[in-house]
Formats: sequence, structure tokens, C-alpha cells
Amino acid sequence: MPTHHPSDLGFTHRARSDGAVEVLHRGRLASTLRGVAAADLLAELEGCTFAQAQQSMARLTGNYKRGNERLAAQHPRNRR
Repeated sequence: MPTHHPSDLGFTHRARSDGAVEVLHRGRLASTLRGVAAADLLAELEGCTFAQAQQSMARLTGNYKRGNERLAAQHPRNRR
């Protein structure tokens, strides 16, 4: 069984051959960066920890904590 890293927010990234960078959230495309923004993200991710990379990609996509997570987790739609 895979272990879950406590700071894993579900973000990954992949660089494309055309220089663009795709940011994925739980395997689905969340954002595509091109040009300077793509280069800046790759440079930033090189020098940071896993947790910092997760936070950086979350901020980049606008998918970061807003303070209502505890209430949202209790909604029947979100129960697992």
C-alpha cells in the first residue's frame, strides 16, 4: 500500500517538448504555462522541497486552502 505524504496536495507537473509546463491536480490538467511563466515555475521547483512545490503549484492554479475545508468535508457529496 502506498504511503501518503502529509504535505501531498495532489499536484504534479510535466514539461512538454515545446517548452510549456502542464500542472496536474490528481492526474487532471489544472493549468498550462508557456514562455517565461513555464521557465520560472521549473526554476522555482528545482530548488524547493516537496511540500514547497505542492504549495507553489496550488497557488499557481488558485487551488489553495480558503478556510472552509472542514465544513466542506462534512457535506454529503464529499464524504468517502
